Amino acid sequence: MRYRTRVTAPAAALIGTAAALTTGVPAQAASRTEASPGPETLGDPVYPDLGNDGYRVSAYHLDFAYDATTKLVEATATLTIRTTQALSRFSLDARGLDIRSVRVGGRTAAFEQVAEKLRITPARQLPAKARLTVCVAYGADPRRTPPPAGGWVATPDGFAVCCQPDLAHTVFPCNDHPSDKADFTFRLTVPGGLRGVASGRLVRTEQLTGGRTAYTYRSRSPIATEVVQITVGDYVIKDRQGPHGLPLRDVVPTARAAALEPALALTPALVEWVEQRLGAYPFETYGLLPCNSDDPQAFDFTGLETQTLTLYKPNYLLQEESKIGSHMMHELVHSYFGNSVSPATWADLWLNEGHADFYGLLYRYERGWADSLGLTTMEARMKDTYARGDQWRQTSGPVAAPNAVNLFDSQRYLGGVLVLYALRQQIGEAAFSAVERAFLERHRDATASTEDYIAIASEVSGQDLTGFLRDWLYGTKTPRMPGHPDWTVTPVKPSLAAPRNRRDSGHHDNSATL
Repeated sequence: MRYRTRVTAPAAALIGTAAALTTGVPAQAASRTEASPGPETLGDPVYPDLGNDGYRVSAYHLDFAYDATTKLVEATATLTIRTTQALSRFSLDARGLDIRSVRVGGRTAAFEQVAEKLRITPARQLPAKARLTVCVAYGADPRRTPPPAGGWVATPDGFAVCCQPDLAHTVFPCNDHPSDKADFTFRLTVPGGLRGVASGRLVRTEQLTGGRTAYTYRSRSPIATEVVQITVGDYVIKDRQGPHGLPLRDVVPTARAAALEPALALTPALVEWVEQRLGAYPFETYGLLPCNSDDPQAFDFTGLETQTLTLYKPNYLLQEESKIGSHMMHELVHSYFGNSVSPATWADLWLNEGHADFYGLLYRYERGWADSLGLTTMEARMKDTYARGDQWRQTSGPVAAPNAVNLFDSQRYLGGVLVLYALRQQIGEAAFSAVERAFLERHRDATASTEDYIAIASEVSGQDLTGFLRDWLYGTKTPRMPGHPDWTVTPVKPSLAAPRNRRDSGHHDNSATL
């Protein structure tokens, strides 16, 4: 059924979205002998089953309608893709979604769901380098597969999403890998009394029949599927201003707004601190989303860096500043390392987590707040971490060589901090700062690998750091720490068990900033 709408933002704001959704398949077609199914992988060393290499996505338009009575979502995902080869068939990553129909270039397409893939056979073969739209209509139940197996967080009044690392395709069909970042537009239709919010900025509000409202958000920068945020609930929007007029937006459960205000008010000073070290904040807005759930099992982490809107457990934010400020910095730093510059593969996760913990700990120690070990300086914490180096390399692998089981354990967090500390010791603080800014500038709104970081570190510092950094990142033994010849590594104890799977232990809860 069509509904009349009253638009409260300029229609011109959506011209880009409309253009993206009406593009069809080029008239020319490849011969059937040239076309083949797209490879159902992007070759990730940690999650080899993710993605499809037969195309790249340039834009997603996600249209969600939430029913407060049934607590179900009816959705349409429209992807604008460009084929990388002639395709007879291709796949999207999708699991736990009730697929209704698929259209490719405006034509009905055949489809089947096999394991975690939605295999699509278009009405006609697709030539290489074709730009077209793929439209998937589907339904979803946010309660069906809660974290850590699924990306939906059901709340009493709606839902939020937590898709890292490999769960976006349980929320919407996608090419679910950070190397295929894309522009996003979200249209969220909700009943009266609820609010729909997503990554990016609000560009349109529509008043629909039946007391419903549709909110449309658009990202200014591309987003990796793993850090998308979509939430519906009884929320109030708290606006404030950050440095240089940066709009800050918190999405807060209405009943908790007053209690959470002390934590939310910390953000402007956090942004000012990190901008002094890493440069201007990279996105159009920032803020926190204390998810409206007290369920300790709602999700298996404390905070998650969904782009422009960090997801948190609300009770965590009710603590005093010295208990939460370091981790709030950790999540904010992910706007730079992880969101603006996304990992080329999941083996590069240390770039995200090592940097987030590095600056989160610096922020803590500058303020004299003791960490979980009672230590109050970076040097003391790194000496302790250094002693654990060989044991972590045995139980968790080298810093830049994780697997799916140990991806989010301490080696990627504190182990990554130790690498950055060693680099700063080797080249000096000024050169280290220059490396950090150059890396962020050159790979902004894109992805970067460990080798990219090594190359920039070598270039900017004027030293060939290839061997030095590869020993720290891939070696099975902990190298000597520059400037600290007296530091020693504790001998390995083979009897120690390997760390637990992150799906059992909570991946961000391995952060030293907690």
